[in-house]
Amino acid sequence: MDLFEQAAAAKQAANAPLAVRMRPETLDELVGQEEIVGKGRLLRRAIEADRLTSLIFYGPPGCGKTTLAHIIASSTSCRYRQLSAVTAGVGDIRQVLKDAGDDLKLYGQRTLLFIDEIHRFNKGQQDALLPAVENGLIILIGATTENPYFEVNGALLSRSRIFKLQALTPEHILVLLKRAIVSPKGLADYRVVVDEDALLHWATVAAGDARTAYNALELAVLTTEPDVDGVRRIDLHIAEESIQSRSISYDKDGDWHYDVISAFIKSMRGSDPDAVLHWLARMVGAGEKPEFIARRIVICAAEDVGLADPMALVVAMSAAQAVHFVGWPEARIPLAEAAVYVACAPKSNAAYMGLEAAQADLSQAPFVGVPIHLRDASYKGAKRMGHGLGYKYPHDYPHNYVKQQYLPDGFQNKTYYNPTENGREARIKDRLRELRAEVDKAKNNG
Repeated sequence: MDLFEQAAAAKQAANAPLAVRMRPETLDELVGQEEIVGKGRLLRRAIEADRLTSLIFYGPPGCGKTTLAHIIASSTSCRYRQLSAVTAGVGDIRQVLKDAGDDLKLYGQRTLLFIDEIHRFNKGQQDALLPAVENGLIILIGATTENPYFEVNGALLSRSRIFKLQALTPEHILVLLKRAIVSPKGLADYRVVVDEDALLHWATVAAGDARTAYNALELAVLTTEPDVDGVRRIDLHIAEESIQSRSISYDKDGDWHYDVISAFIKSMRGSDPDAVLHWLARMVGAGEKPEFIARRIVICAAEDVGLADPMALVVAMSAAQAVHFVGWPEARIPLAEAAVYVACAPKSNAAYMGLEAAQADLSQAPFVGVPIHLRDASYKGAKRMGHGLGYKYPHDYPHNYVKQQYLPDGFQNKTYYNPTENGREARIKDRLRELRAEVDKAKNNG
């Protein structure tokens, strides 16, 4: 690098966004992710010993995936190369691999290749990396906000260690913001004083994304005039203007999608309407498809409420129809009504579990025909074959009930439905108990 290139690089670094200027250079400077790079942890030991294998860093935006890759780059004896899956093609990959082969052959130096947003590479691009990863020509570090088990080739995954990074806590972000205010690399030259409630607002609204918090701080400082003492004072009002709305961590096609809908369903099943409305609000705010939400409510009404409150399924189906009729944003109203109804309803999965038990029996038993008295006798020749013979019509008997064999031979003593004492199902249980008592009484009298 000549003097002109050095000057240009220095100018570019000085004009870089605050999030880039404040990027930690060592593991000790890193804030958060203690569970994977804390003292004594596997990844930290591997970095410090320069004994790395290929890695996939997976986590939400702004949690430190790229930062951790840069720290590794500064700690390793490998040559460091970086590609962005947004702009790189197969040709770029092949050139990096060619250079890596030359470096290994001429200097005995391996290459560490960092690929940001690796989930954006298609199958062909990912396949191009595989031989170099497999034979150790490169150490691959991929960063992704998407679940790698969905978006990265299985062959690459099997040759990599996957580390899931967590969103930063508000406490983590407060540390980073306070560090940036006094750091010479950050905003020290601006003589900034920020109210504590302003800092807390950024730390909370950023929703675990350090980059969002840094951007808000930098915007507030650069747009605030210094007072007569040359100090830029940032209060809560300025902080609120610099970050307009909370960042919702939710990806309709990725892991957050499945995690949030799982939490929503489990909250309905667990009879917590407040949690139900929280997770519903997340999905509504992220623009989740209302039909998808409605389907999950319908399933929960049938599976988890069941016959303890049959109206739950009616309400859920009505909400599903309403969603088609009104669409967003009004669809959130019937969805909220149905979700809260299901959450507050008594619960029973007895009908569903009975079906599961019946299916399990059928998977292990040989095929058994329908008992002769239950067979269809309406078509031509059926009666001559004895179909329907001996069938007892329930309406001809007291209380419209008569005991007869409805299960096929070999299953007649099975009991699949065991109603609970919850809600309407308690009445069903009483009804079945009364019917069975009448059958026993008739047997004794006979």
